[in-house]
Amino acid sequence: NTILSEIEKIGIVPVIKINDAEKAVPLTKALLSGGIPCAEITFRTTQAEDALRRIKAADLNILLGAGTVLAVTQVDRAVDAGVQFIVTPGFNPKIVEYCIGKGIPIIPGCSKPSDVEQALEFGLDVVKFFPAEQSGGLEYIKAIAAPYTSVRFIPTGGINAGNIAKYIHFNRVLACGGSWMVPDLLINDGNFDRISTLCREAIFSMLDFSVVHFGINESGEEEAAKSAKTFEALFGFALRDGIASVFVHEAIELMKKPGLGTHGHIGIGTTSVKRSIAVLERRGIEFNPESIRNDPVSGDPTFIYLKNEIAGFAVHLVQKK
Repeated sequence: NTILSEIEKIGIVPVIKINDAEKAVPLTKALLSGGIPCAEITFRTTQAEDALRRIKAADLNILLGAGTVLAVTQVDRAVDAGVQFIVTPGFNPKIVEYCIGKGIPIIPGCSKPSDVEQALEFGLDVVKFFPAEQSGGLEYIKAIAAPYTSVRFIPTGGINAGNIAKYIHFNRVLACGGSWMVPDLLINDGNFDRISTLCREAIFSMLDFSVVHFGINESGEEEAAKSAKTFEALFGFALRDGIASVFVHEAIELMKKPGLGTHGHIGIGTTSVKRSIAVLERRGIEFNPESIRNDPVSGDPTFIYLKNEIAGFAVHLVQKK
């Protein structure tokens, strides 16, 4: 499903409670400014439907969903208001069947194996795991994911900046839902600049970028070996000799012949190369498509170079193990 594919690339589904529909459009603009083009407006308030209509009328480039949907009548109201997907807190067969019949992407809440099996009976392969932390967290997801190899999860409930990276790093997690970047207090106060900041911070928390190694271009194999021996002698670093380079203490790579980059390259690790590419492309960053490497099983990218150098260094993303 193209909607679910877009949710996967975004990685975060902000779960939003609107108490004042007039706040809906500026809030949506804050999400977009912060780099999260997705919103799940929950039917927890009487303002939800009006908020959805206002967002749709504003014609903003955002993936719009309705959450806390508890009846088929709410499905109709949400779709009429312009949503592209429906989320339920639990598994309601009537709502699931109704959405499937209408061709509306539905992400039902599941918290135990019997829920997942119901989803499979309806032909679904993406479910919301709710409430995530309270139901056992990532370890529980890993446990119930094992026998259901085709199912992927959107954990929601207790997800925050401190734990989203570990969830996203698990390849059976499609995305994470949460409200820590859109707290009620900030929405009600109209503090949309702060919400944009929290959205940007949420993205960096999710992707968990870190420098994993530096690659230094040497003129030849002899020079690379000499530099490696110097590092070893000075600091006692262990060496690992490879075909194209010598690694020193895992973080320094001495190239046996000049590679990409005027001076060398910098490897940036991330929880998800696939999502990182999508996030950076939305910010106008270009990549070198010839450098991409994909996982042989999932087909997802695990390695890619940015098109342009930074300070004379080529920069590549690499999937964290």
